[in-house]
Amino acid sequence: MLGRSPLLRAGSLRPENLGQHALAMIGNVCFSIFVVGVLIFTIIAATYEPEDPLFHPSDKISTFLTSTSNATFESDNTVIKTGEDFMAANQTAFNTFINITDVADNAEIAASTGSDCGDEVGKPIDCKDPEVFHTMMRAAIEKFKDIHFYRFGKPVRGLDDNTCDMAWRFRPKEGKTASLYKDYRRFVISKAENCSLSVTDIGEYHSGVNARKRKPKKQAVFEKEGQQGGESASLPVVGEMVNDSLPVVESEAAFKNGKYLYYAGGGDRCKSMNHYLWSFLCALGEAQYLNRTLIMDLSICLSSMYTKTGQNEEGKDFRFYFDFEHLKEEASVLDQLQFWTDWNKWQRNDRLSLHLVEDFKVSPVKLKDLKDTLVVRKFGTVEPDNYWYRVCEGEAESVIQRPWHMLWKSRRLMDIVSAIASRLNWDYDSVHIVRGEKTINKELWPNLDRDTSPDSLLTTLKDKIEEGRNLYIDTNEPDKSFFDPLKDKYTTHFLDEYKDLWEENSEWSSETTKLNNGAPVEFDGYMRISVDTEVFLRGKKQLETFNDLTSDCKDGVNTCTTSSS
Repeated sequence: MLGRSPLLRAGSLRPENLGQHALAMIGNVCFSIFVVGVLIFTIIAATYEPEDPLFHPSDKISTFLTSTSNATFESDNTVIKTGEDFMAANQTAFNTFINITDVADNAEIAASTGSDCGDEVGKPIDCKDPEVFHTMMRAAIEKFKDIHFYRFGKPVRGLDDNTCDMAWRFRPKEGKTASLYKDYRRFVISKAENCSLSVTDIGEYHSGVNARKRKPKKQAVFEKEGQQGGESASLPVVGEMVNDSLPVVESEAAFKNGKYLYYAGGGDRCKSMNHYLWSFLCALGEAQYLNRTLIMDLSICLSSMYTKTGQNEEGKDFRFYFDFEHLKEEASVLDQLQFWTDWNKWQRNDRLSLHLVEDFKVSPVKLKDLKDTLVVRKFGTVEPDNYWYRVCEGEAESVIQRPWHMLWKSRRLMDIVSAIASRLNWDYDSVHIVRGEKTINKELWPNLDRDTSPDSLLTTLKDKIEEGRNLYIDTNEPDKSFFDPLKDKYTTHFLDEYKDLWEENSEWSSETTKLNNGAPVEFDGYMRISVDTEVFLRGKKQLETFNDLTSDCKDGVNTCTTSSS
């Protein structure tokens, strides 16, 4: 008896009690595992920092819309930057502009030519006369004091005997972008009794339509020494005639010898313009890597975020928004309608082969050595795995670079920007005022409504912008009369003040209608945002809402960063 175990004495291990103890022990073990699991999960959740696609460090141009393995990431839906925004302006080249001292005055020309007045009074003005040319150049330089001139084209006859049209390339004196601009205006010229010439009037922006056409390269122009060629040859020239006709394959033999890449289907359609371009440039980058011609669908679906109806709108032309002339000069591209017409015509006779790729995970590296005439990447219907930009993720990121330099904004839209700035003589300040729904949400933007009220704006602008200045206001506030109190101190301007530049009978309307097979083109929401933003960016002083007008953060409370608020 004395040698028995206490457990046995208590009857704990009697047969009838074994089942109860086993269940209790199993329950305790399971509960312990659960507690440990919860503890581990809590620690991970508290310490884990997911990779944020917006903060990847990189020195490459593609980082404007940084690639990410998270395909559900959607970037900001505002106006995107394009290739010309990343071009560094060569200030040395821009410093060699034409001064008035570079242009001979009339006395010097008369002395060198030895011309005699004679019976010249009353005769039509000879626009080819060097004296007329120099008179016009001097008049332009004297009148437009806020721009630098880089090239003058030879004058041509205007509307009547005493008018001449002349074109020139210029850049605003305080320009921040690498672009050049072209203007052409009509000059009214008078000849005095002593045959001296003077300019009595200079027309509005683009009034000298006879001087608009591109001149042959051999035709003489007035340029300062050192300006010929160089950097200016590769810069966008806003205001030049645009040749964005569709490229064609010259012959059956050329088509047969070509290599092509086509992206079929996918879920990118009708997404934001940021999303569209992030995917399009992925496709273009792969075509460049594979040394293939990219087959493009020039028909864009405009996202509902940019439309008046609030619905997605099909049938928008790529050329409405981007510079197709520059793209086809820099890259090998074909319109898909033209391509499939040629393919159906010649594919069977020439035994042209097609390689189908149905998984975006197939790396471009594996397609590099394919001999097939056509490579088709076919995308499914399940988002986000059917986004084109998935092709450029993972391993492909090391071999495909998005060719931003090939994509510029539409020069037709940029010409509207130039026209607005020219009407303001390139001498204005600008302010971007965000209101709309954000002023209603006091939890995220508690001060925005107050800080963007007219009284607060007048107080803030007082120390930043000189009274009496032209002030361009880029805003999403629908009621522009809201800003009427600012008129006491500034001459205010809004985008709709210049709607004649895109309405019927405008240059923009005429050219886009031709692109659209004779159907008028709406100046849609994305175009408005694009032009509004670009005019703002050309102001001499630029004030932003979340940097200069309010202490609120752009994305709501506690989201401010050191780089921008």
